[in-house]
Amino acid sequence: MARHVVTRTAAFLHQLSLTLLLITVVMGLSGRAHAASPDPQLASKIDAATFEVVIPRAVDDPLTYEKPLPLDLMPYQERTDKYFSIGTAFSIGNNRYVTAGHVLMVAVGDLTGAPALRDASGHVYAIDKIEKFSLQQDFVMFSLKEQPNNAALDVNTKPALNSVVYAVGNALGTGVVIRDGLYTSDTPEDENGRWKWMRFSAAASPGNSGGPLLDEQGRVIGVVLMKSANENLNYALPIGEVLNASNSAAVIDKRMSYQLDVLSNHQNSSFKGQFSLPKSYADFESAYLKLSDSNSDDMLKALLQSQGDNLFPHGAGSNEILYSSPDLSYFPSLIVLSNSGQWNYEGREFGRVPLSGSGYVASGLVGQNMLMHLRRPDDLKASTFYNDPKQVMDMVLKTGFFIRPVGPERIKITSMGKPKSDTKYTDGWQREWRVYVWDEPFANIQVVMFALPVPDGYAIMLRMNPAAVTHDSMIDMKALTDFFNVDFGGTLAQWKDFLSDSSLLSGPLKDTHIDFDYGKRFSYSSGRIAFNYPSSLQEVATDNVLGMGFSYYTHNGKIDLETSDVQVRINVTDPDRINVRRHVAPSPDLDDSFKAAWGKLLHKQHPYDGVAYNDGDEMDIAAVVDPGSNATPTELYTVFYGTQGTHQPSDMKAKLDELMKQFKIKSP
Repeated sequence: MARHVVTRTAAFLHQLSLTLLLITVVMGLSGRAHAASPDPQLASKIDAATFEVVIPRAVDDPLTYEKPLPLDLMPYQERTDKYFSIGTAFSIGNNRYVTAGHVLMVAVGDLTGAPALRDASGHVYAIDKIEKFSLQQDFVMFSLKEQPNNAALDVNTKPALNSVVYAVGNALGTGVVIRDGLYTSDTPEDENGRWKWMRFSAAASPGNSGGPLLDEQGRVIGVVLMKSANENLNYALPIGEVLNASNSAAVIDKRMSYQLDVLSNHQNSSFKGQFSLPKSYADFESAYLKLSDSNSDDMLKALLQSQGDNLFPHGAGSNEILYSSPDLSYFPSLIVLSNSGQWNYEGREFGRVPLSGSGYVASGLVGQNMLMHLRRPDDLKASTFYNDPKQVMDMVLKTGFFIRPVGPERIKITSMGKPKSDTKYTDGWQREWRVYVWDEPFANIQVVMFALPVPDGYAIMLRMNPAAVTHDSMIDMKALTDFFNVDFGGTLAQWKDFLSDSSLLSGPLKDTHIDFDYGKRFSYSSGRIAFNYPSSLQEVATDNVLGMGFSYYTHNGKIDLETSDVQVRINVTDPDRINVRRHVAPSPDLDDSFKAAWGKLLHKQHPYDGVAYNDGDEMDIAAVVDPGSNATPTELYTVFYGTQGTHQPSDMKAKLDELMKQFKIKSP
């Protein structure tokens, strides 16, 4: 993900996450306060020419909570104000107003409305045109539709070093504060020294971003932007840079970094672009987001291409996954590149919340992505479940991860209503995902869910992000679906519902036919194998648990996701089961453990010798299916039968023989 990422914190604050800019603020407006100020006449002029930058609070809330919001616990001015204060702006006359670029970026893509200015009396002024903008120099100049007054600050483009300065800003949203200090030095900008930042010692509180840096006569010498990471100094952009900037084009030329959660390296490049000015705020926002989204697309593409032939499932680093036979896992994982250059499964369940009807939500986390397995409650019809994203999210919300802070309390969100958008996406393995987006206007957040239908519910990948970067999350998550691994499982009753809806079937299930008749038989057929067994061998009942594992197979230079493991358990608790597994000869670069495992299969050694054996409280037997005329097979199948208790070896062998007799390899 890349971009100037901006969000409101859980305390209803906006925060710029890609800089050290002083911008987090709390709502409100009060009388002017002066920690250190010029003479009263000059201070009055400064007050009149300095404004809050505000954005509107959400009017309509689509969310439902566990209880009425205890708004009386919030500070009075916070709960009664209709706006969020996000920074400071100032007038330099002739309907020209200046603030920090990152202050404006807070509002770009906002769910609640366009930014505006607010004066000391509480009057709000709408922005008319964006006149100048530079992302890299971090400033914006704009005009207002209605002129507040004639107050304006003079400018001084040649201030003297070591002179007294005043940092002016809407400190913490509680009014303009003027603090004194010294203009200490200049320092080149980091990339190429294209201009110099001013450094000054006057204190700058959160909310000062975008405010004026003044000389002792009250003239603007710079725009307050950020705090030094390593010393007690603050940075400003010289006002001359603003005045000399293009008034016909918004200029973007800033180094950016892009990272994807399955890769350890970053894609670094410059975000460059221009578009014409002046523009209305709405047109400016649209033009900026278009360029920014396109830049993110390009950076993600370049990041993936930088892996070349080593991007999973290609390259030697993929071989451990391509040639292994992992146990079934119904909790999803991501395939992540380790620092050693090996691709590994990453993701584990760290918590489970029960639902009615034996349902549950299991959760884990990989990078920025919440991974979930949502088991459908037995008392909820499949036709309703798979076609009602509101109910799906309502179940996810029972995890308690989604809250709204109100004063000292953390109020659980119990419903987000219908999603704002409901689309589908087909990944590189031809699996069809449901993609939903919900708004959380109170925090300017959107929740993006990628939900893959599975027989017992959904395998889910979910993110929460500032609304402005939903595009980045969307392209990230689309890319991540190709690294998303999950096996399918469910009772035969769940599979029956799942298989009856063709819209749910995609990817490796497209060429698979599963049929069963309770109390009589079970049969499985795919493009490669087929097998069946009668209920006399293992009872075929609604509570049988059918699991299907998937792996990656190479055919004529193309890698496909195909079934590697089919297991039918008699129920969720007992060990009785039938299992068919597909095995592939290891590549030469893999270690001896892979070669030893393949050798056991090739030579039909224990436990694949067709001889029954005890394993704890159960008895098992397995054998390798004859590959036919192929003297040096590269692929083998095993058939397994296990049951609890102790049984006659001859009875176990008879069961295995019956399974083997009904097993057919259709395509080698």
